[in-house]
Amino acid sequence: MSRPRDYPPAQELIKLTGKGALVTGGAAGIGYAIARRLAEAGARVIIVDVNGEKAAQASRELKSRGYWAEPLTCDVSQEAAVQNMVGEAAGRLGSIDILVNNAGIYPQIPLAETTEERFNQVISVNLKGTLFCSRAASEKMIEQGRGGCIINIASIEAIHSSGDGMAAYAASKGAVLSLTRSLAHELGKHDIRVNAIVPGSIRTEGIRSVFSGSADSEAKRHFKAFMSRMLLGRMGEADEIGRVALFLASDLASYITGSMVVVDGGYLVT
Repeated sequence: MSRPRDYPPAQELIKLTGKGALVTGGAAGIGYAIARRLAEAGARVIIVDVNGEKAAQASRELKSRGYWAEPLTCDVSQEAAVQNMVGEAAGRLGSIDILVNNAGIYPQIPLAETTEERFNQVISVNLKGTLFCSRAASEKMIEQGRGGCIINIASIEAIHSSGDGMAAYAASKGAVLSLTRSLAHELGKHDIRVNAIVPGSIRTEGIRSVFSGSADSEAKRHFKAFMSRMLLGRMGEADEIGRVALFLASDLASYITGSMVVVDGGYLVT
C-alpha cells in the first residue's frame, strides 16, 4: 500500500468524483441527507429504498440539482433481493466504492408485547440487512481491487437506553456496532474501511410523527425528559449526519476504520 501524499489540498481530499455510492433507506430523512452530500461531492449515488416511488422521487430531486442519482427498490432483509440489487447497482454505477447502511425500522415495543415475530422483523431489517448489504458490496469492492468504504448507521440506543420499549431496537443497533468492528477487522486487508455513525435525536418525519400530534402523553413526557439532556439544547438535523457521512466516505478519514462517531448533541455526556 502506498503512503498517502503529504498535505494534499483539502478540496481534493473531500472530492468523491468517479466513485459509486449506495445509500440504503435513502429516500428520506437521514438517508436522503447522506445521499445528497455524497452526490454534492461528486459521487454517483443510487438511492435504495423499500418504497420504490419515494426512491424515484428522491432521485429526481437530486437530479434537479445537477447531481447523478438513480433509484433502486429493495427490501434489505431479503438476502436474494440484496444480491440482485447490488449486482444491478454495480452495473449502473460502474463501481461500488461507498456503501451506507442506513435502512432501518424504529419500533417502540414494550417488552410484554415483544413477540418473536416482531423481534425478528427488527433484527432482519436493522442487523441482517446491514450484514447482507455489506457482504454483497464488499465482494464487489474486493473484485475491483481499489478498496472502499462502508458506513453503518447505528444509534445512541446501542450505548445508553433512553426509555422503555426500545429493547429490540437497541439490541439490533448494539449488534450493528459489533458488526462494524468485526467487518473492519476482516476487510482491512482489502483496504476497505468500515465505520459507524451513532446519531442521537435527529429531526425527521418519523420522529415528528412519534412525538407530536396524536402521540400520547407518556411519549411526550419521554421526549421532554430526553430533550432536557441535550447539551446543545436542540435536536439534530438530518444534514448533520450527512456531513459526518461525507467525512467518513472521503479521504479526510483515510486512516479511520473500526470506529464509531457519536453525533448526539452531547446527550451521552449527561
